[in-house]
Amino acid sequence: MSGHSKWSTIKRQKGVADIKRGQTFTKIANAITITARTGGSGDPNSNPRLRAALEDAGKVNMPKENIQRAIDRGLGKLPGQILEEVIYEGFGPGKVAFLVEGVTDNKLRTNQEIRNLFERSGGSLGGQGSTSYMFDKKGEIKVKGKGGSVEEEMLELIDLGVEDVEDFVEENIQKYLVYTESPELNTMGNKITQVGFEVEESGIVYKPNVLVDIHDPETAKKVMDFTEKLESMDDIQKVYANFDVSDNLLEERQGSASEQ
Repeated sequence: MSGHSKWSTIKRQKGVADIKRGQTFTKIANAITITARTGGSGDPNSNPRLRAALEDAGKVNMPKENIQRAIDRGLGKLPGQILEEVIYEGFGPGKVAFLVEGVTDNKLRTNQEIRNLFERSGGSLGGQGSTSYMFDKKGEIKVKGKGGSVEEEMLELIDLGVEDVEDFVEENIQKYLVYTESPELNTMGNKITQVGFEVEESGIVYKPNVLVDIHDPETAKKVMDFTEKLESMDDIQKVYANFDVSDNLLEERQGSASEQ
C-alpha cells in the first residue's frame, strides 16, 4: 500500500506484529517449511527465500530446534500434514483491494475463515485476478539512513538504479523503502550496502499501482482494523492493500494506540 512504512509504524506502536509469540513462531515455521520445500534446499546460501525466513526467525529469537524441525519438515524428513501456499484476493471496507498470502495445512478451513472475515467486514472475497492486477510484484529493501540530508540520500539511492524510494522516520531514525524489479533484489541490496547504507530488511512484495485515498475517520478505522484481523491469523503470512490514509488520521490512530 502507499505508505507501507506508515502502516508498519502503526503496527509496531500497537504491537500487532507480535500479538503472541506462539503465533509468530507458527507463521515463521510455516514460512521456513514452505521455502525449504519449494527451494529444494535447507541451505540459506543457495535458497534466498529460506534465508529471508531464517532472518525473521532470528528477530523473534525462535529456538534453533524449532527452525531445524521446520526445515526438515519442508525437506520431507519428518511426517506430518502437507502445507500449501495460498493467495486470496478481495475487497475490504471502503472498497479497498486486498492481496493476501498464506500457508495452510487445511485449505478448506482457511478458505472459509478468510471468506467469513471479508464478509463480516462488509467486503467480499473475489476470485483469482480480481485484485492482483492492481499490484506489481517488486523487490522491497528497508534501508537505514546514514545521517545525511534526506534529499541527498534519496538521490544517492536513485542513482544506484532503483525504481522508487519512500522516506520515513521510525523511532526517530531516518529510513527508506527502496523498490526494484524482483529479480534484482539481491543485487540491489549489495549495491546499497557497498555505498554505506545499512540494509535492515529485504523481500518480495506486491506494491499497489492503484490507490484508494481514505479521508473519513470511520472508514480508516474499519480498513485498518480489518487489516489487523487478517494479519493476526495463523495461516496468513503477508497482507497487501491499496489504501492510503491521510497523515492526520494516522496521528489519531497512533494516539489511540499509545493510550492502550
